[in-house]
Parts: sequence; C-alpha cells; structure tokens
Amino acid sequence: MSTPSTARRAGVPGPGPGSDDPGARDGRLGRIVRSPLGWMVTGLVGVGLVSALTATGPGPVPALGAVAALAVYWLVMRRVARRPTPEIARRGAGGEALLGGATGLGFVAVSALLITAFGGYSFSWAGHGFTAVVWSAVMVQTGAAVTEELLFRGLALQALEQLWGSRAAIVITGLFFGIAHLSVPEASAWSALAIAVEAGVMLGAAFLWRRNIWFVAGLHFAWNTTEGLLGIPVSGHTAEGLFTVDAHGSAVLTGGGFGLEAARVPVVLGVLLAVRMVVLARRGGRLLPRRSARHTQAG
Repeated sequence: MSTPSTARRAGVPGPGPGSDDPGARDGRLGRIVRSPLGWMVTGLVGVGLVSALTATGPGPVPALGAVAALAVYWLVMRRVARRPTPEIARRGAGGEALLGGATGLGFVAVSALLITAFGGYSFSWAGHGFTAVVWSAVMVQTGAAVTEELLFRGLALQALEQLWGSRAAIVITGLFFGIAHLSVPEASAWSALAIAVEAGVMLGAAFLWRRNIWFVAGLHFAWNTTEGLLGIPVSGHTAEGLFTVDAHGSAVLTGGGFGLEAARVPVVLGVLLAVRMVVLARRGGRLLPRRSARHTQAG
C-alpha cells in the first residue's frame, strides 16, 4: 500500500498549489465547485460539449476537437480543481502515445488473429481509396480517443480516486464506460459488460500504471483505428475500412453485429492485461488506497 506522499512521488497528483483550504477563500460555492465531484462535473460538461460539437464533423474537425478538449481539460484542472496536470505534459508525450498505440495494436491484432484461427473471421480487400480511408479513420479516432480518455480517465477516474481510492475508481468508471455503450447499434447487456471489463477496466488500469493520458489515448486510438481499417464494427459502428470482414459461427466467438469487443477472446485478453497493469501500478506505488484518498482530501 502506498502512502499519500509515496503516491505523489510516483506521479499521483494531490491538491494543487493554494488548495489547502480553497473553501475558506471561496465560500460554500467554491467548496462545491472545487471538490472532486465539482470539478469532475465541470470538466465533463466542458469536454463533453466539445466532443458533441466536433465528433462527427468533416475532415480534421474531430482532431481539432481533441485539441480544444485538451484546452478545456487543462483550464478545468488548473483553474477549477487547482491541480497540476502531469498526465497531459508534452514532455514524453510522443513516447507514451507510441507505447500505448503498440499495446492497442497488439491487443486487437492478437484478438482478431485468434478469432480468425478459430474460423470466426475471413477478410477481403475492400478496394476503397487507401489514403481517404486512412485519413478519415485517423481524424475520427483521434477525436474519439482523446475526448473519451479525458472524460473517463482524466476527469472521472481521478476525481473518484480522490474520494474512494484507485480500485473503486477503476470499477466505477469501467461500469459507466460500459453503460455509455448501451445506446450504440447492436448493443446488449453482454456487450456493455464486455466493454466495461475489457475496455473500461483495462484502460483505467493502463492510466493508473502510466499516469498518462497520452498512453491511454494512444491505446484507445490504435484499438479503434485497427478495428475500423480491418472492417470490423467498432462498438456496433461499421465504417468504411481497407478490408471487409465476414463473420462465421456464433456471436460468442465473433462478437456478432457489435463487433470484436463483444467476443469472448478479447474479454479474456483484456482481463489479463488489466490485472498485469494493476500489479505494475501497485509495485510502482501509483495506487491510491481509500484511506489515503480521504486523508488527501482532508489535508
């Protein structure tokens, strides 16, 4: 178990400068807004609004939305929460994004290969324009990966972690991540649970391990982009890819119309990865226990 000082040394931000007693200066409203739930809601509204306005825009609009979402996140964390933001530091961002991207690419590639080996998938070249397809996928998935990671891991997970500790925060944000995918095409109770475990929990564990938005955004981006280019539905959404995929056999193997995330193979792989990442986070002193979380808020 890590103490609050150990967690801060390992990269877990505590209260920011001047935040020892912000309520004493700002009154009751200030205490509410600057509490973990207060700045979480403020950030969710701001980043969520940017995402809603840009996610489905043409050309580079989703990627530009990701830049705007980062600016909103920075403002909320620095001005409202009064916290430092090492998780979005530019130094080392490229390396973290590449490491996350390699992890996401490996996860999807191994899952798709195993499903194909078991007779679940067969692929054929789609014949669409290579450049146009890749450009569209990169722009859309950049926006989706960055904004979703800011919402779920940057804001929700870190706020809930301050209240109830890292492990509870992973579980709660994972469940909400699954619930958020209930409204997509071909969704079911099982697909929501699968997304909660293999994506929500795993991405939460990845954030706690690296304490870096660039890493989880890179993982998320590579995951979705690889699926889309292979022609596999991404959480029920089928986009124009470089390949088309034919699914054979049970939805237990292929994920059915929802796509790879609802198949059993990636769920198992996601659990294994999440467990490993939590272990690495614990060894690095990056988990905040519940008792320490309460102490951090009180101190």
